[in-house]
Amino acid sequence: MELNKKLSQIQSRLKAKKSKFNSFGKYNYRSAEDILEAIKPFLIEFDVTVTINEAISNIGDNLIMESAAIISDGNQEIQAVALVAVDMEQRGMNAPQKFGSASSYAKKYALGNLFLIDDTADSDATNNHGKGAKPKLEGAALTKAKAFIKSGGSIEAIKGKYEIPDDILKTL
Repeated sequence: MELNKKLSQIQSRLKAKKSKFNSFGKYNYRSAEDILEAIKPFLIEFDVTVTINEAISNIGDNLIMESAAIISDGNQEIQAVALVAVDMEQRGMNAPQKFGSASSYAKKYALGNLFLIDDTADSDATNNHGKGAKPKLEGAALTKAKAFIKSGGSIEAIKGKYEIPDDILKTL
C-alpha cells in the first residue's frame, strides 16, 4: 500500500483523547503525548514510523521553534510543519520552560496537521478564558503579531482577531 493511502487510513481512524485539564479555563485538551499515544497502534499495522524533528530559527527579533512531524514507510515520507514563536518576554518561566512550552505546542500542531486533527473542536485552540469574544493579545500571540506587522501585515487585521489593550497597541 502506498504511503499516501496508509496515511489517509490512519487519518480517518485516529482518535486522540484529551487527557489534560486546564483548571483555569475549565476545559480538556490534548497534548502531543496524547496524539503520539493514539498513533502507536497504527505503526505496526501499517508498517510506518513517525518521528518529530525540531529546529530553532530567527525571524526578525523572534525566536521560532519549528517542528516537523514525519511519517515514513522506509521508502517515502510525508511531513507537516508547525512554527511557534518562543516568547522570551513571558513572565513566570525560566528559559528552558519557555523553549519547552514552544516545543510542546509546535509538536502538537505539527502532529495535528499531519494527522488532520481538527483543532477548531479543541478547547485549547478556542477557549478565550472568559475574556469576551476575542482573546487578549499577549504572550506568544503578541510576538507573532509583532512579526506579522514587521512583515507588512496590518494592525487592523490583528484588531479583527484580538482584543488589544491600549498600552499594547502603542507598542505595535
